[in-house]
Amino acid sequence: MAGPAFIHYRTPGILIFGMVLAPCGWVLDLISTVAPNWRTISNLPSQSSDKYYQQGIWDICLSSTISQSNQCGQQDQTYFSNQIITVARGMMVGSLVVTLIGLAVATPGVRCWSDRPRWVVASLGGLLIFCSGVLTIIPIAWYTYLMKNMTAASTNIQVGYCIVLGYIGGIMEVLGGFVMFLGVASCCGGRNRSERKVANTGNVARRSEPPRRVAIPSVMPRSRSEASSVPYSKDSMEDESDFPRAKPRVANPPFAGRPYDADL
Repeated sequence: MAGPAFIHYRTPGILIFGMVLAPCGWVLDLISTVAPNWRTISNLPSQSSDKYYQQGIWDICLSSTISQSNQCGQQDQTYFSNQIITVARGMMVGSLVVTLIGLAVATPGVRCWSDRPRWVVASLGGLLIFCSGVLTIIPIAWYTYLMKNMTAASTNIQVGYCIVLGYIGGIMEVLGGFVMFLGVASCCGGRNRSERKVANTGNVARRSEPPRRVAIPSVMPRSRSEASSVPYSKDSMEDESDFPRAKPRVANPPFAGRPYDADL
């Protein structure tokens, strides 16, 4: 008799989707926060034509198109005195911290030590991740809007790669957190969240049933007298047959002709 099968649940796809997008978005936000390339200013009046400034929210670097050397630590009090710089610093750092907290909260809720996911805990972690994405998008969008209006040494201003990475990372966190937060709505017995029961019978020992015994009748030789009580003979069977029998063929028939000289 087979033993009871253990039932476990697969991790829902919406939680896997959120737990993959959130760390990827956090890495992109980290690069966008620390890298000094929110905007690029070229055609500087006091520098050669190959020189350009890379301005971030923490540092400013003077780079060149003909060499790989960067001179960071440039001072520009007018640039750092803009309100958006102070706001962007606080919100970007806050976004990084909130993302880590959201991942720490969502990890045990996904299915860390339990057979079924804890939807309340996972949804709370998704809400924190969603808020961290919003904290990233707001300062980047605001900086992009004011980028042309901020004081610069030249009018040739271009968007830096930190803006692009920040947008992508923020959108990934918003999508991942929102999808995880959808798990708070429980309906249809969890079918809409890809909860499927899977029987795990790999560790269950089964008893092998003993082979069935089949009685085989024994064949005992019987004598002729026991086999039939009706006397018969071979001749009587041949006489009583109602169909003609073939005559036996003689292998070497006798020669009855006259011998010739060649035969002698």
